[in-house]
Amino acid sequence: MPSQPPRHSAIWHPFTQMARFDAEPKLVIERAHGTRLVAKDGKEYLDGVASLWTIVHGHGEPRIVEAIKRQAERLQHSTLLGVSHTPAMELAERLLQHVPKGLRWSFFSSDGASAVEVALKMAVQYWGNAGLPERTRIVSLDMAYHGDTLGASSVGADGIFRKPYESLLVEPLRIPSPHRYRCSACAARTACDLTCATALERLLAERGKEVAAVIVEPRVQGAAGIIVAPEGHLKRLREICDRHDVLLIADEVATGFGKTGAMFACDLEGVTPDIMVLGKGITGGYLPLSATLATEKVYRAFYDAGHYEKTLFHGHTYAGNPIACAAALASLDIFEKEPVIERVRARAERLRRLLGAAFAEHPNVGEVRQQGLMVGIELVADRATKRSFPAAERMGWRSCLAAREKGVFVRPLGDVIILMPPLCISEAELDELVGAVSYGIGRALRSSPGLG
Repeated sequence: MPSQPPRHSAIWHPFTQMARFDAEPKLVIERAHGTRLVAKDGKEYLDGVASLWTIVHGHGEPRIVEAIKRQAERLQHSTLLGVSHTPAMELAERLLQHVPKGLRWSFFSSDGASAVEVALKMAVQYWGNAGLPERTRIVSLDMAYHGDTLGASSVGADGIFRKPYESLLVEPLRIPSPHRYRCSACAARTACDLTCATALERLLAERGKEVAAVIVEPRVQGAAGIIVAPEGHLKRLREICDRHDVLLIADEVATGFGKTGAMFACDLEGVTPDIMVLGKGITGGYLPLSATLATEKVYRAFYDAGHYEKTLFHGHTYAGNPIACAAALASLDIFEKEPVIERVRARAERLRRLLGAAFAEHPNVGEVRQQGLMVGIELVADRATKRSFPAAERMGWRSCLAAREKGVFVRPLGDVIILMPPLCISEAELDELVGAVSYGIGRALRSSPGLG
């Protein structure tokens, strides 16, 4: 048995192979301000992934901090099981001013995966309550990621996130992801023909009567490596679902609250889903909170005083915590008072130019995918053939470690380097971000045996 290095702490870190973690340089964050993380040794790092895609208006935003303080003095927690409290009531109403028109009811949870669980249960029970209990199947995309709880894992992609737990999971029906770079249908064509979406039409024509819902990450599949769907993909899915009377669930945990250049990715195509899932940035990234929003049609299927069994039997202890709701309300205040979305669009255009200058001709960058401030830089051993690096080289991770030398913190998904900074990032900081990533990639490549 290999010897074990001295233990860094008693934490078992998520999504982390601890044997590797113990052998690598440690980064311990003590505090943060604006777009910067401050390590225990005093070194500052530009937060290039918004602390796992959550921080919206920056760290230490005083309006959110003050709202948290005020609420903590007034009411720390009160359950939503059969009673209510003002912050949750206000937040449910305020969200209606921002989400796609037609969504009406908010069911609060504590994190994105929990909110996905609610959406799946809501969709299946909707049909049971409507007298069609045979409609239990969920359709998801091939490269989907919706979280790590059992229901969310069930509708996720095949692979390492799912395989160890398959005996516990249900199997979804799958349709292709809109991943043109590695698409067998249209990668070589001059334009995408939405073959990936048309596959849903064929599936529902054959098996629609057993399908409860289609779940999709609208426009951007985040954990798949920032796979950006072509214009019209989401709208086509909505149209197909409508033709076959199937619910559409939009998982906006990653895409919501401005990162795509719209408040929600669904807004980019004017689509209203039957159920929408929100998380991550809902509180500005400060506290755990999520919401599953439903249309009146879905809500009414559960509203029946004479049939207790139609109740949505789900709920978590800290669902709709008042302090978290106060943070979310303060974040919405900022969206309403400042041109946040307009600033994102301007920053996104500058970022597009910077990425083009740095990587458009790079021999080991296969593709740069971008939607707003969500970016995936896919590293390949051979650009012409799209050949990947051997997984053992950990090219993406080594590139991100090297970027820390320039004071930038980013994380990869395999060999796709993810950039997703806070929305408040400045133009100069975008230059810094791209420069550090370019440096990190160069340093990792210089030591790569996979280029032989």
